[in-house]
Amino acid sequence: MTFDYDLFVIGGGSGGVRAARVAAAGGARVALAEQDRYGGTCVIRGCVPKKLMVFASEYANDMKDAQAYGWTVHAGGFDWDRFHGKLTDELDRLEGVYRNLLKNSGVDSFDARARLSDAHTVTLSTGESYSAKHILIATGGRPVRPDLPGAEHGIVSDDIFHLPKLPKSILIIGGGYIACEFAGVLNGLGVEVTQYYRGAQILRGFDDEARGLVAEEMIQGGISLHLGTNILSMEKDGAGYRVKSTNGTEKVFDQVFFATGRRPNSDDLGLEDLGVELGRGGQIVVNEYSQTAVPSIYAIGDVTDRVNLTPVAIREGMAFVETVFNGNPTPVDHDLIPTAIFTQPEIGTVGLSEEDARAQEPIEVYCTSFKPMRQAFAGRVNRVMMKLVVSQETRKVLGCHIVAPGAGEMIQMAGIAVKMGATKEDFDRTCAVHPTMAEELVTMKTPVRTG
Repeated sequence: MTFDYDLFVIGGGSGGVRAARVAAAGGARVALAEQDRYGGTCVIRGCVPKKLMVFASEYANDMKDAQAYGWTVHAGGFDWDRFHGKLTDELDRLEGVYRNLLKNSGVDSFDARARLSDAHTVTLSTGESYSAKHILIATGGRPVRPDLPGAEHGIVSDDIFHLPKLPKSILIIGGGYIACEFAGVLNGLGVEVTQYYRGAQILRGFDDEARGLVAEEMIQGGISLHLGTNILSMEKDGAGYRVKSTNGTEKVFDQVFFATGRRPNSDDLGLEDLGVELGRGGQIVVNEYSQTAVPSIYAIGDVTDRVNLTPVAIREGMAFVETVFNGNPTPVDHDLIPTAIFTQPEIGTVGLSEEDARAQEPIEVYCTSFKPMRQAFAGRVNRVMMKLVVSQETRKVLGCHIVAPGAGEMIQMAGIAVKMGATKEDFDRTCAVHPTMAEELVTMKTPVRTG
């Protein structure tokens, strides 16, 4: 059978674009359809604009520190309109980069919604249909609102970048990384931030000691964090929203922001009619090669709800091309992925938490917490943490957890060592870089806990 394309990619985010480009560079005939903006969640509605907002929010403390270091600083308030205009321009530029990458790679792009008519046919919202030997679904995910009275009045993470003005007060619902990152961002930009989380501690799934320190630092930084608390209902009240909560309080906020989870974009793609299996959360079920139950259909990225990180989606796309077009079956490696959460302070983490490691085998824990030199000199009382979780039997470092400014930069380097299987003694043999925060990773000699 002759196909119009060797590969048709549905979704123009980081994973889909990378797979399309690499396959086309190898000589495949490739098409890609995207119904929204090219670049996907990360570039348009996630990592990139969020990180720029993190940068913007940190200048308030930077200027206070500068004064403590002897500088005369004259700064006015934060100008949201000025920042937002530059942010929009940067996202437009990046979308143009993604479009040009596809064009220059020889990929045919369609600005349309796509769904599958059969195992080898894609039909676009514009009416055209194209056949393809292989179909790759990379449609990502979307934020969801909870099912409660008045929830339609709240905003979600996609909306935060398009606010016409910053609210004076905001209630953030949730305790995951999105909720905690934006709590820090908005607090730094001068918004009065309240955060409700129904659980006992924020950042579930991360190392307990690390997330505990982040919670303490968030509260000390001015965020009103309420654990074990959830929203019952919200309703319009003048220019704001009256919120009833499980702790018995009622309060009016200018804005309410739901960071209560995301759902894969697998709806109305025609998948179930073709025999593609979907999980309970709507995720596309795939094997280790990102292949669905229908042999010609593959899926990568957040729509599979495996490890929802941009670099992971890109690696899944590369493994797909290697498997399908290069004749080299390459399973996706989801083990020991370093990651950062851009809370204030940041968390950098790779490997097992202390709790997960202890459930697996006997361990030693090396940990230190201290006031970093830069902030301490400026009179701040913020603390940072460096932690290694070590196997008693093999001496391998099972987990590394950093809570500190710049933790994301540090964990990238530590992640190489942990991925290579470095032992505690390998860390010990490495000479310290002084004076730095990260030197503590190689100078901790005595475990603080064993078991």
